[in-house]
Amino acid sequence: MLIGATVFLSSISTTLYAFENTQVNEKHIIKNMKSGKDWPEHGFDYSGSRFSPLEQISTKNVNELGLAWSYDLESTRGIEATPIVVNGVMYVSASWSVVHAMDAKTGKKIWTYDPQVPRETGRKSCCDVVNRGVAVHEGNVFVGSLDGRLLALNAETGKLVWEKNTVKNSDSDRAYTITGAPRVYRGKVIIGNGGAEFGVRGYITAYDAKTGKQEWRWYTVPGDPSKPFENDAMEQAAKTWDPSGKYWETGGGGTVWNSMVFDPELNLMYIGVGNPAPWSYSKRSPAGGDNLYTGSIVALNPETGEYVWHYQETPGDGWDYTSTQDMILTDLKLSGKMRKVLLHAPKNGFFFVIDRVTGEFLSAENFVDVNWATGYDKNGRPIVNPAVRDMKNPYDIIPGPFGGHNWHSMSFSSKTGLAYFPAQNIPVSMSEDPNWSEFGSNVPGQPMSGTGWNTGVLLNPTPPTSKPFGRLLAWDPVKQKEAWRYEHVAPWNGGTLVTAGDLVFQGTGDARLMAFHAKTGEVLWQSATGTGIIAAPITYELEGEQYLSIAVGWGGIVGLTLRATELDTPGTVYTFKLGGKAKKPAFVDYQMGNLIEGVKYNPEDYAEGTALYISNCVFCHGVPGVDRGGVVPNLGYVSEHNITNLDKVVFKGPYMQRGMPDFTGKLSNSDVEKIKAFIQGTADAIRPK
Repeated sequence: MLIGATVFLSSISTTLYAFENTQVNEKHIIKNMKSGKDWPEHGFDYSGSRFSPLEQISTKNVNELGLAWSYDLESTRGIEATPIVVNGVMYVSASWSVVHAMDAKTGKKIWTYDPQVPRETGRKSCCDVVNRGVAVHEGNVFVGSLDGRLLALNAETGKLVWEKNTVKNSDSDRAYTITGAPRVYRGKVIIGNGGAEFGVRGYITAYDAKTGKQEWRWYTVPGDPSKPFENDAMEQAAKTWDPSGKYWETGGGGTVWNSMVFDPELNLMYIGVGNPAPWSYSKRSPAGGDNLYTGSIVALNPETGEYVWHYQETPGDGWDYTSTQDMILTDLKLSGKMRKVLLHAPKNGFFFVIDRVTGEFLSAENFVDVNWATGYDKNGRPIVNPAVRDMKNPYDIIPGPFGGHNWHSMSFSSKTGLAYFPAQNIPVSMSEDPNWSEFGSNVPGQPMSGTGWNTGVLLNPTPPTSKPFGRLLAWDPVKQKEAWRYEHVAPWNGGTLVTAGDLVFQGTGDARLMAFHAKTGEVLWQSATGTGIIAAPITYELEGEQYLSIAVGWGGIVGLTLRATELDTPGTVYTFKLGGKAKKPAFVDYQMGNLIEGVKYNPEDYAEGTALYISNCVFCHGVPGVDRGGVVPNLGYVSEHNITNLDKVVFKGPYMQRGMPDFTGKLSNSDVEKIKAFIQGTADAIRPK
């Protein structure tokens, strides 16, 4: 059903475009690997390499890059999408799942499609109202909407072809969302979902690309053991969960919210499975167990959804170490033998090399400092630090839940033999939550429990002591060691692209697009972009010219509350070419007021207000006056009028249309007064004397 869709057709005659998107299929994607003219797949090719054979832009002339065109995405929230380019047309998604089609040579709009996602859905999205991109196949553009729909749009006109609610027939009415890009394998559109923090049961579903008919669904974690299991894989998985924890009532997690790749020769697709829910291992599965298939890479038959093999990177995860980060398929010579392998650098801080035919563990080495494990044994199991497993006392976990590497895209060069990806540390301490007992627990002080979060752990109960950093790593997967690094000013930087021109491109949190020498890490070029970058660049060729594009827009879970730049330009696609002369759009300065003062409050309400703020506000707004704000303002720097009249903001307030939750029936007027006390009291406490 069409839900208030908006389609805009520009004055450009569509006859100017061949719209040969009917040819975008498996054959086209494989053929394009040699020419690199299009960017037809999320990771460029089925293997997810993000390696382009184009070399017109090289180490010798990259400093001649100039802007060819820019395009306003009309977005003030996070932009995480990888653009798709086929036959001279670029398709890119923005926040709230809005899709844009534009001329890839000029940037002129062809059409836009707004699926009209209900703004209250923003409450259900853990990590901003983002979308990582679309898929194009035989005349249709496919996009997943934040509220759980899969939509097929006509590639030429942007009009809706079909729509399916991918969560309507699930076994839960809990907070499922979609932020990931669909993939099309063997004529089937495949999409996962998110929501592990909100108590969902993860799964991935395949639909017929032409009709939208559901073909198969594969759950990642077992359901209620009193009911028949869906398949043998679920029956085996149930043996690794302790039923006394009633994991099926807390959902189990294991959402497939990002990475998928495909090997056409083996007829295998590979998915990265997310974290279990709740985060707390002792509450989720008191007697232990690996909790399959969370924290795993799973190989499936894309035509049937049948389980083939799995490898679990983080058994019994207790730290939100999802395995949903980008995977790359390649062939490596290991111990004198060529192996078909899968490369992976997930949140837990280890770089994995796995046999993609059998799932055999080959090697793992840490690419950042870690303290949750000392390494992996010969069987591929982590040697876990008992103190971190215990979690009864606060522990500065390294890497923390933000990951040593998050969803930001990795690339791999067949020329250099190196993988390139952003690495980081964002300090977090964790401990068990003694007050958590069941799904839906909402005791003040439990992180974001007022909006549905379900972790079973306390975050930063004591200040963490580790140091933050962000860096670009070049990693040798054969030697399992770092080849070179570049230190950024802060964590949360964009994904990477590598080309045959021996260039690595990456956007940064401090609002630059940079080019590095792929062999040495030398910085060769950079361009200001007006806002922080978290997405990955792409490249393509039109009429003999190579173009470089990046969708820019600060956001994501870190970008909600923090930033590394004083610029706040709306979401924009920037496209460069050699000798480009276009003028950049005007940059916009971040608007941050003075530290709030003048709000009347009762100091005795401060302690209770602190706990209420943690349960309802902190992940979006940060600590008042301490953090500086990201795409959501810090409440220590908003107007006195807004905080004095906070009840009018939190109860059916004016910011609901921007995605702010309505706290009617969830907070009382007395609660709001206590939250006001925390906001103004914290500002007063840090105010310079």
